[in-house]
Amino acid sequence: MNKRTLALGLVTASGFLVACSGSDNASEAVSASADTAQESTVAFSYPDGSSHPVTAWGDPDLQGMWPIMHVFSTPLQRNERYGDREVLTDEEYEGAQANLARREANYQREIEGGQMGMGHWAETTTRSEAARLTSLIVYPPDGRFPDLTARGEELRPFFGSDDTRQVFDSPDSDFDSWDRCITRGLPNSMLPFNYNNGIRIIQSPGFVVIDIEMIHESRIVPIDGRPSLESEIQQWMGESRGYWEGPTLVVETTNFNGEVNMTNPGIPGSPRGDTPSTTGMRTTERFTRINDVRIDYEMTIEDPEVLTDKWTLRYPMILDEEYQFFEYACHEDNTAVRNFIEFSRYERGLSPSGEPL
Repeated sequence: MNKRTLALGLVTASGFLVACSGSDNASEAVSASADTAQESTVAFSYPDGSSHPVTAWGDPDLQGMWPIMHVFSTPLQRNERYGDREVLTDEEYEGAQANLARREANYQREIEGGQMGMGHWAETTTRSEAARLTSLIVYPPDGRFPDLTARGEELRPFFGSDDTRQVFDSPDSDFDSWDRCITRGLPNSMLPFNYNNGIRIIQSPGFVVIDIEMIHESRIVPIDGRPSLESEIQQWMGESRGYWEGPTLVVETTNFNGEVNMTNPGIPGSPRGDTPSTTGMRTTERFTRINDVRIDYEMTIEDPEVLTDKWTLRYPMILDEEYQFFEYACHEDNTAVRNFIEFSRYERGLSPSGEPL
């Protein structure tokens, strides 16, 4: 039994005593055992040797607001001209910064003019050295999305969206889960978009919660060793289980429902077209805090039924406690899906209900 497990056991046991006795002495016992737990926790260090913060119950502390707007300018898959190179040259980086400066100028121009147009739908006002990355994908080594298997190509037509479809007849089959305001799913929810890029991490004994600003989903990750439900419950975001490897939080997610696009065209640098997933998809995430203001994030995605290889993405998450979540009122007065269908039918000589005109 390691020190952290022993410390947690002391706290649990003393909590049980409080429930049974209800005395003032029991409260004092809890305080004393909590102090013992704090003293007994395993020490973690950052790469530079400084102390890594831990929670009151002894887990590595990852809590905070970690928005990922700063990696929006980095494409998901790498431009083929870079080959296996993961980082831009100084000259290439300067060109990328100039593009971001132009976008920010549009953003600021709208603020000064009292307008809130497209510049605010495509804000890129956050800067970091992550802009030097040639892609978020680091495996395969060329930074490219793996080829689909024959089964993947067969499933591709069933994973369309309003970005890729031309004809619309059904809310279920012609629009993806994001179009319908259900979820972005995984790995999409951990990838940057034009807006709503907030990610917040909250911890409690036995659990880590990953709050996502887009669609306002909360991924509740047990880290108490409980077994997976296997295939009993299949979910849009899958079923996650976490554990610690030293200071690194590892989150393994399975039991997906197989109804979410693996990538979405709205993500910069996404593969063209639609990328299917199956109930056999598996993601493995690693959250490693390397200093007070940075977490190195990595996710590996495997789905051998539709992919010829796994793929891994990696980027830094930067702490920004001033960042605030904005409302994502996707369904409020939303008539887009109905309008897509009715106009598509009109173009084909059909009434809104699908009858010939």
